[in-house]
Amino acid sequence: MNIAILHYSVQPIVGGVESVIAHHARMMSADGHSVRLIAARGEAMSAQIPLTTIPLADSRHVRVAKMKQELDRGEVTQEFEVLRAELAEQLQAAVSGVDILIIHNICSLNKNLALTAALYQLHIAGKLPRLILWHHDLAWTTPRYQFELHEGYPWDLLKTAWVGATQVTISEMRQEELSDLMKIDQSAIRVIPNGVDMGKFLKLEEQTLGYIKKLDLLLASPLLLLPVRITSRKNIEFALQILAVLRIDLPSAQIIITGPLGPHNPANLQYFEKLSALREELGLKNSAHFLAELTTEFIPDRVISDFYKLADALLFPSFEEGFGIPILEAGFAGIPVFCSDIPPLKKLGGVLVNFFSPQEDPAAVAKIITDHFMNNKVFGLRKSVREQFTWERIHAEKITPLLKE
Repeated sequence: MNIAILHYSVQPIVGGVESVIAHHARMMSADGHSVRLIAARGEAMSAQIPLTTIPLADSRHVRVAKMKQELDRGEVTQEFEVLRAELAEQLQAAVSGVDILIIHNICSLNKNLALTAALYQLHIAGKLPRLILWHHDLAWTTPRYQFELHEGYPWDLLKTAWVGATQVTISEMRQEELSDLMKIDQSAIRVIPNGVDMGKFLKLEEQTLGYIKKLDLLLASPLLLLPVRITSRKNIEFALQILAVLRIDLPSAQIIITGPLGPHNPANLQYFEKLSALREELGLKNSAHFLAELTTEFIPDRVISDFYKLADALLFPSFEEGFGIPILEAGFAGIPVFCSDIPPLKKLGGVLVNFFSPQEDPAAVAKIITDHFMNNKVFGLRKSVREQFTWERIHAEKITPLLKE
């Protein structure tokens, strides 16, 4: 599908809308769409995401700024008509071959009303592709713009429901405002929120991002981390038993075991086969993950560090440890620790971690973990963001269906 995204400017111009457009363009392109940007200022994102420049689309172009001063006084001059005509011609050329035109803010803000009017003129003449109007801000409902607005054309274009266009807002509040402003039912307005680029925000390695995608780890709530080699003294079967009970009250709980099979004992292969069978028996095939099944290569420390950023807790049920570095790493990462009460770990964790016997009833340990997460607002917010506000989830669940309509 050929998609064009139109705004006054795009990155590297700094702005919230510019950032959103960049995320949208990247994900649409990654999905196999042909994506182009149309703006007055900015740069092409790549060879795959080019920029068509229309200088008169700028909200700060000298001619546009002069026209806006006149419009702010309620004067629609001949220059407005001239600009509208020039923009209409340039826009029509820019969207040649486009299937969907996504317009951000231009049809709800008065930054360049000649641009808005040119788009409307082309739209009602049937000269534009399918339109998606993406509203971040609404001039008519924002107090700071009221002195610039007047009744009649062209200001009323900003509160008119363009026939056949899809309306999108970034929040329920904006949806309600737009519904009242344009006298259209709220159900006719899509709400597609802004999101967070988890990989960039957390500075995750590409290898880590690959594991996250392959294992669908963003669905994990909570995500438990067990950063150990696969050897029997690590008591990994107990971690699986805990997870099975934990998922009764927290059905999205998952665990990731990062280490390879221990290299010095042939019995470790038998132990891994035992763990695999137990995982199947407990119904944990899609919730207990061994990175050893995905790679036999050494996993760099920086990737293991990434999993501490992603995890909600460290689960560390070892029968035996000489020291217990994962407890220190969890401390740096700021995640809670649930671990066995063997002497080295008790010495390291003191009163700051949650202890249990490595022979404890799995249900008792699961209850300790459940009680912690059920009443933890930090975890609750992390869970909400992962489930609703990563760009990956927003794109998959809201943007992709919108484009397919």
